[in-house]
Amino acid sequence: MTEIDLNAMSLAELKQLRKDVERATTGFEARRKAEARAKAEEAAKQFGFSLTQLIETAAQRPAAAPKYVHPENPDLTWSGRGRKPRWIAEGLAAGKALEDFAI
Repeated sequence: MTEIDLNAMSLAELKQLRKDVERATTGFEARRKAEARAKAEEAAKQFGFSLTQLIETAAQRPAAAPKYVHPENPDLTWSGRGRKPRWIAEGLAAGKALEDFAI
C-alpha cells in the first residue's frame, strides 16, 4: 500500500481524500453485500426456496391473542405484550387490578 504523508497535504486535498475514502468504503460494502446476497440466494435455492420466501417467513410473527379488553369499548384489546395501552395504565392508576381487564 502506498504511504501517504497527510502532513504535506493541503486542506482541500485532505477533504478530497476523505471523500474518496468514503466513496471507496461505500462501494466495498455494497460489493460485499451483493456477494453475501448471491451466496444466500444460492443456499436457499439448494433447498428449493427463494431468499424472498425465507425472509418473508422469518419476518412473519403470528399476532398474540388478546388477553385484556377495555371495559367500555370491546374493540380495544391488549395481548399483554409490549407497552401497556393508556386505558390499562389509567385503570391501574385508578386502583383497578390487571385481572379486572381480563377477557
